[in-house]
Amino acid sequence: MNQAGGEPVILRAMDLLDDISGSLPVLTVSELNRMARRALESQLPLLWVEGEVSNFMRAASGHWYFSLKDASAQVRCVMFRGRNQFADFTPVNGDHVEIRALPSLYEARGEFQLGAEAIRRAGAGRLYEAFLKLKSKLEAEGLFDPLKKRALPRFPRRIGIVTSPQAAALHDVLTALARRMPGLPVVLYPTPVQGTGAGAQIAAAIRTAGARAECDVLLVCRGGGSLEDLWAFNDEAVARAIAASPMPVVSGVGHETDFTLADFAADLRAPTPTAAAELASPVRQELLLQLDQLTRRLQHQLVRRQQAEMQRLDYLTRRLIHPAEQLQRRQTDLHQLAQRLRHASGTRLTTEQLRLARLNQRLVTPIHVIRREQQRLDTLGMRARRAVQGGFGQRQLNLDRFSSSLAHLNPEGVLARGYSIVQMESGAVVQDAAALNAGDRIGIRFHRGQARVTVDSTSTE
Repeated sequence: MNQAGGEPVILRAMDLLDDISGSLPVLTVSELNRMARRALESQLPLLWVEGEVSNFMRAASGHWYFSLKDASAQVRCVMFRGRNQFADFTPVNGDHVEIRALPSLYEARGEFQLGAEAIRRAGAGRLYEAFLKLKSKLEAEGLFDPLKKRALPRFPRRIGIVTSPQAAALHDVLTALARRMPGLPVVLYPTPVQGTGAGAQIAAAIRTAGARAECDVLLVCRGGGSLEDLWAFNDEAVARAIAASPMPVVSGVGHETDFTLADFAADLRAPTPTAAAELASPVRQELLLQLDQLTRRLQHQLVRRQQAEMQRLDYLTRRLIHPAEQLQRRQTDLHQLAQRLRHASGTRLTTEQLRLARLNQRLVTPIHVIRREQQRLDTLGMRARRAVQGGFGQRQLNLDRFSSSLAHLNPEGVLARGYSIVQMESGAVVQDAAALNAGDRIGIRFHRGQARVTVDSTSTE
């Protein structure tokens, strides 16, 4: 290398290294691993990783330590107790799983590892997507409508169970029913609860229970398991069979955190099979307690009613009269009535006799009546004649007076004195010459006879 001035300068590699090392910090292993961990966690996001479980170990602290591998690589994993307690299952070596994890570095040994936050069996994600799709479809059809949910009978006469005869859930349900209501009849409709074709067989068992109509409520249940184990209860046929059941259906599938389409279609969802049995059956002890309370209330009411009736009976007893005494009272009343009747009869007879005597006194013979009436008639005749004669004389005088007045006013009398009456052809009397015209035909009436003349002329003077 040339230097200003022209002479070459030879630099040694060691001198360059010394210069570089003098400008960089020196890190401890711990600092280096911490920086690497932070770099990994900041650069790589939370992600899902699929692989086969190997070297699985559960520590005394509750943490899970295992490796996840495929055909060409493996990575160490840890799932702390605060996370793995929510897992649906505990993995074993050879399980094919998917974990949601954050890539990191274990600083103490400088080992790359995955910190798992969730774990599921491989393929569960696809199953869950299928579950959500079918759920949305059935929900849109109204299959899960809360308004269609039916209430459970308070006192079922018989309970039906749809599950496998070998399932632990059946034992749990029967134990709960025996504890709560011993002697309650149970009908089992056996069916596989997992495996190929299990969904169709579960739906067929539900339809059979509905067709036989021998139960008041139906329990559809099985124990816990993975999503794949419970997948039969996500079958569309099972959901539709539950919704179409003529009797109320209680779903008790898996654990409290497990949800299937059967849970949504059922009238009531129970977190566990045991809870399903408890929801569907009354408690015998509680019923006996209620019965005892009702019995005591009934006895109390009966005692009160009995006392009231006894008091009423005592009152009626005091009012009750002995038949002999009552007969004596009736005889006394009858005797008094007989006396009153005799007295009244005697009084009435005396009164009628007196009345008859008065009538006899007023009674006269017919000849006397005739004579008396003849005298009365003669008297009336005389009065009538006098009245007629007096009235006739007065009327004759009035007639004569009226006749004289009428004769004085009679036009004939005027005519007899030389006067005449002039009349028009119409018969109207002419009182004024001005009413006549030359040539008019008029009639002249005299005392004796009349004449028809023609007017030559008229004058008003």
